[in-house]
Amino acid sequence: MTRKYSSISVETTLASGISNSATTMTVATGTGSALMGGVTLAAGNVDIFTVALDVDTQNEEIVYITQVNSDTFTIVRGQAGTSAISHTGGATVKHVLTSADLNFYTAGVATADDAVPESVVTAKADLLVGASSGVVDNLAVGTNGQVLTADSTQTLGVKWATPTPTDLTLNAKTASYTLIASDVNKLITVTSASATTITVPNGVFSVGQQINVTSLGDGLVTIGSDGTTVLRATPGNVLRTKYSSATIICIAANTFLIVGDLSV
Repeated sequence: MTRKYSSISVETTLASGISNSATTMTVATGTGSALMGGVTLAAGNVDIFTVALDVDTQNEEIVYITQVNSDTFTIVRGQAGTSAISHTGGATVKHVLTSADLNFYTAGVATADDAVPESVVTAKADLLVGASSGVVDNLAVGTNGQVLTADSTQTLGVKWATPTPTDLTLNAKTASYTLIASDVNKLITVTSASATTITVPNGVFSVGQQINVTSLGDGLVTIGSDGTTVLRATPGNVLRTKYSSATIICIAANTFLIVGDLSV
């Protein structure tokens, strides 16, 4: 249960006596709202609001209000080490902070109040994550360098993942070469004295992915199709000269835009 508190709750009294087994109580007419001090409780007995009956007397009893109906409250009896006893009409009813409230936050021990137990966390940097409505679970710490990533396929909705490297990786080639999936975001460096072709294959890349190509040799470098891929470039699809570069961008299924220092 979720504990609710108010700093403006107004003390009231019982409208009539209650037995030691009563599960409801009614306060003086028109005072229920002031007692709650602006706090509302969710339906289904999932929230609690702590009050004391016969405050500061030997008959004091702590009860949890779990449901509100105007001046009548559903209550859970004998809380915070007190016992359920009978109370007469006119007994004081006051919102209080009890030792049980403080222990709830300091002990970290699971109780009927659904405190999150310390045992949920098992290692440094573990995270508490919502597994579902009102359910908290542990997400074990990831490895060095990983980042927290939203992932709806995971039980907890998040996971630790290795980020995509931001440094450009070089893939050196000295002859004609057909691109592969792992070339995405790489720079293909072509060092050759003779003409070479970098072939863009069908069915390997998805929309938005890109590959970079540069010429470091004297031979012309052509970016070519495998016969089924469609290449869009102007004025042509050949790197213009030594040290010219281009980027191949997948703009549709098996369709690629080539931009850079190009010639026919």
